[in-house]
Amino acid sequence: MGKLSGLFLAMALVLAMVAGTRSDACDDSLQSLFAECREYILNPPNPKIAPSDACCGAIQKADVPCLCSKVTPATEKVVCMDKVVYVAGYCKRPLKPGSKCGSYIVPSTSW
Repeated sequence: MGKLSGLFLAMALVLAMVAGTRSDACDDSLQSLFAECREYILNPPNPKIAPSDACCGAIQKADVPCLCSKVTPATEKVVCMDKVVYVAGYCKRPLKPGSKCGSYIVPSTSW
């Protein structure tokens, strides 16, 4: 299995875990964010790049507290939380410093 297909399989598993726990706007936000933002938030922690307008649109509509409550250790292996914080800030939806998203604590200088 190639590296890219392995990454998509891992992300599909993360989506399945979240979708299995609750089917609502939170799941819709997760699916939309992954569709529009995956290239900006996935590991490895390459340099941060400015997200697209479509990604920012998905961020603006997302239920961020709900999504953060669903972040698991498996999610954190696939998604770079530093990039998530950067993208949220860039899209004018910054995460509150000191807040938690999974086990990740948002730093005081997020982006």
